[in-house]
Amino acid sequence: MGDNYKKNVREISNAWNQTHRIKRFTASPLTTPEYGWCWGQRVNDNIPVPKHLQVIPSELEIIKQDFEKRNLELGKKIKQLEEEKMQLGLDVDVQKLEVEKLRKRKNKAKEDLDRSCACR
Repeated sequence: MGDNYKKNVREISNAWNQTHRIKRFTASPLTTPEYGWCWGQRVNDNIPVPKHLQVIPSELEIIKQDFEKRNLELGKKIKQLEEEKMQLGLDVDVQKLEVEKLRKRKNKAKEDLDRSCACR
């Protein structure tokens, strides 16, 4: 009953606010200065709701929010790790090229040494 009751109250409140705002919007050009003054004196809509009227999130909603927060954090971590993996892959490619260059230089030096030894 609790969730259904909250849903019904929210729907009624939203419907009332919507029609109230529409009435004010459509009647605005036709309003008298007294009406405008009355609206200027209106209390702020953002007044906190008393504790006994506040909607308390259910355990499922809290778990869902925690899950979504954790999911977002893990998504960021995955993206970071993928970027790091890509960087490490590039580093490996650079290291392979350097090894190949050194291997070629070693082979060339060995061939030069063999030629110089063969000439003697």
